[in-house]
Amino acid sequence: MEGRYKQMKLRAYLKKTIETRCGRFGVPPLGGFCAAPPKGGTPNQVLKQALTATHIGLSLLAATTALVCALCATTARAQTESSFYHPLTLAPADATSSGGGGAGAEGENDQAELAKKLQNPVAALISVPIQNNWDFGIGPANAMRYTANIQPVVPISISDDWNLIVRTILPVIDAESPVKGGRDAWGLGDTTQSFFLSPKAPVGGWILGAGPVMYYPTATDSALGADRWGAGPTLVALQQSHGFTYGILANQIWSYAGSGDQNVNATFLQPFVSFTTKTYTTFAVNTESTYDWTGSQWTVPVNFMVQQLVKIGKQPIAFQLGYRYYADKPNGGPDWGLRFTITFLFPK
Repeated sequence: MEGRYKQMKLRAYLKKTIETRCGRFGVPPLGGFCAAPPKGGTPNQVLKQALTATHIGLSLLAATTALVCALCATTARAQTESSFYHPLTLAPADATSSGGGGAGAEGENDQAELAKKLQNPVAALISVPIQNNWDFGIGPANAMRYTANIQPVVPISISDDWNLIVRTILPVIDAESPVKGGRDAWGLGDTTQSFFLSPKAPVGGWILGAGPVMYYPTATDSALGADRWGAGPTLVALQQSHGFTYGILANQIWSYAGSGDQNVNATFLQPFVSFTTKTYTTFAVNTESTYDWTGSQWTVPVNFMVQQLVKIGKQPIAFQLGYRYYADKPNGGPDWGLRFTITFLFPK
């Protein structure tokens, strides 16, 4: 009884001490501590410290996630290359196997074919890239613009000789104001959807595709889209040989309806070249240039990218990192940018 009595007295003393100490700063006790720092702190300082701690925690979580992904990729590759653990090789693509050899050799051929198809915009391969872009140095405020392009690609076989490739780009945008004191914008941007008619067999060594491109006013904020309907032609032509892929993708969009103040009249040109190694690592360079005929202005970002194809569980995934430099831009346009893309692949 005496020991219990002493514990009660000690608790009462500590409680009184905490209440007295917190009372000096005009803040209530919180979980045995004051709601403000003991040396002249303010509740705003506490909030700032909490937000800083949260930011550090999220950064650590992101770093941990990246580390786990890297470990998974390393493990998947090691197990794929192992001669006694074939179940972790990539699932077969919809290409004809070269035949011969054991299961490991066949799996390597399938994986190489999948890495090759990744570089082909009109490959008969279902894929869902999520392309994250950060652009910096926009306007007098040196603002940042984040764009996540959700880009599903769906091939449809329409005959023995032809495919229809449907490529959709739906942007999700978080844009800081380019001027100090201006309004930030967040939401969906306008959607671009291309329909490529593509012969299943190369023509003279060239992989070809052509068809219409549509432009839909899906933006949820006037600062993120033109609020115009548009359409035009699109085409792609490329060759693949000895690990190299090179070609061009282009389109022209004219607006024809909508309530936006400015017409859309833009040409998009994307020449590209890439090389894929025997370990399914791809090094690529391209430009994603746009010429605005209304404003007579080029925007020319040059992208340098590296991509790795891995398999996590049974799911083949490609991770891509990139740096972007703007060789030409309108006044107030971004100076440079970064890219991180995750592509989920669904071979037949």
